[in-house]
Amino acid sequence: MHQIIYLQPDAPNKPAWGDACNGCGVCCLAEPCPLGQLVSGRRRGACDALRWDAEHARYRCGVVADPQGIWPRLPAPAVPLARRLALRWIGAGGGCDADLVPLA
Repeated sequence: MHQIIYLQPDAPNKPAWGDACNGCGVCCLAEPCPLGQLVSGRRRGACDALRWDAEHARYRCGVVADPQGIWPRLPAPAVPLARRLALRWIGAGGGCDADLVPLA
């Protein structure tokens, strides 16, 4: 099955499976992770939490980068906990687990 996703022109190339995440955005643009499903309310399509970081030319999870931007009613004292949980839920630090093959 083929799927068309649109990437920022400056986005880094997708790393090899198992290599460190570089913020390419391919996985999150293809489908939301379980946390992204909660945020987006769907299982297919781009994650609503995905944010483009133009300064660093990479995609970031909005729940990690700006939890209150995703959940405006989130109390400020809960922000660090939301970030820690999000990092765990998205598997941060575990390496690329997207077996997707982007085509030019």
